[in-house]
Amino acid sequence: MSLLEASSRVAILGGGLMGRLLALALARRGHAIDLYDAQGPAGEGAAARVAAAMLAPLAESAITEPGVVRMGQHGLKRWPELLAQLDAPVFHQQNGTLILWHRQDQGDAQRFFGVLEKNRRINPSLPAMQSLAGAELQACEPALQNRFTQGVYLPGEGQLDNRQLLAALVSTLEHMGVKLHWNSPRELCDFAPGTAGQPDFVFDCRGLGARTQWRQLRGIRGEVVRVHAPEVTLQRPTRLIHPRYPIYIAPKEDHLFVIGATEIESDDMSPASVRSTLELLSAAYTVHPGFAEARIVEIATQCRPTLPDNLPAVRLLAPHVMEVNGLYRHGFMISPAMLDVVLELIDEDGDSALAREFDVAVHRESEHALAAH
Repeated sequence: MSLLEASSRVAILGGGLMGRLLALALARRGHAIDLYDAQGPAGEGAAARVAAAMLAPLAESAITEPGVVRMGQHGLKRWPELLAQLDAPVFHQQNGTLILWHRQDQGDAQRFFGVLEKNRRINPSLPAMQSLAGAELQACEPALQNRFTQGVYLPGEGQLDNRQLLAALVSTLEHMGVKLHWNSPRELCDFAPGTAGQPDFVFDCRGLGARTQWRQLRGIRGEVVRVHAPEVTLQRPTRLIHPRYPIYIAPKEDHLFVIGATEIESDDMSPASVRSTLELLSAAYTVHPGFAEARIVEIATQCRPTLPDNLPAVRLLAPHVMEVNGLYRHGFMISPAMLDVVLELIDEDGDSALAREFDVAVHRESEHALAAH
C-alpha cells in the first residue's frame, strides 16, 4: 500500500536540493505539487548553493560512515539518470579525484590513505586507489607540470555544477506545472494534511529551516571561494593534503573553480574570515601558479544541516507528514540515495530496504513525542 494515492496534492517545504529533487520525482508520478521556500529560486538560503558538488564516496570515506559511502556509490549511478530528466544541460563529469601533498606533509598523507584503504576493505566495491609518480602523474594531470612528485588517483569519482543544477531543476519544475512559492516560508503547523482544502501529504525538506521540528539540528559552517582562472586547466577535482584540513579545488566549465575546505562547528553566517580566505587561495596557488592571476568571483559562506551523529534521517509523522534532514556536507553525493529512500517509503507504506542498506535512520513518531525533541 502506498502512502500517496494517485494524483495526490502534495506540499513540499524547502526548495533546496532535496526539495527540488523530490518535487520533480513526485510531479513525474502525476501528483500536484506546491513547493514553498523562504528564499528565491537561486537558492540563496540553501546549503546547496554554496558547495563544490563533488561526488566522491571513497575520498569522503575518511570522515564518514560506510552507509554514507554506499549512498555515494548509489548517487554516482543515479545522477546521470536524474540529469537526463532536466530540460537544461548541467555540467557533470566522472574523471575521478586526484589527491596531492607537499613533501613536508608526507606523514599526513600516509595516515589519510591508510584510512581510505581500511574503508575500502570494509566496502570492497569501492575502486582501488592508484598511486602515481613521475610520468604517470604528469599524464594524469598535465597542468601540474612536475610541481608534485607523487599523487593518488581515485577513479570513478565525479562532480557536477551545483548552480546549473539548481537552475535547471527550477526550469523543469515550472514546465511541469509545479507551483513554486518563493519567498514564502512555511511551518508544518501551517498545514493540516488530509483535511478539506489541505494537501494530502506534506514533506519537510527545509534543512536548518526546520530547527523548530528538529531540536538537535545544528549548522556546520563552510567557506568557499569561486574564482575564474583562464590559465589553469585542471581536469578533475583535486584535493591537497593540508596540516589542518584537506583542501579541494573543483574545476567547473569555462575555467571557473570552486576552492574550499573549512568546516567549523558554528551557525555563524557572517562573511568568510581573512585567515580562511588566505589559506584557501595560497593552497590553490601552490597547486598551480596560474591561480595568482585568477579573478575572485565570489567568497561565500553557508551552514550545512547536521544531526548529532552527522548522518541523514527521515521521520514519519502521523498523519501524512514526512521529514528529511541532516545531509551534512554530503548533500550532492547522497541526495539521489535519500530521494530513492523516500520514494520507497512512499511506495512500501513506510518501509524501505534501501534505508536499511544505507543505514538511514527512519523514525516513526507521534506529534507528541516529536514536540519533546
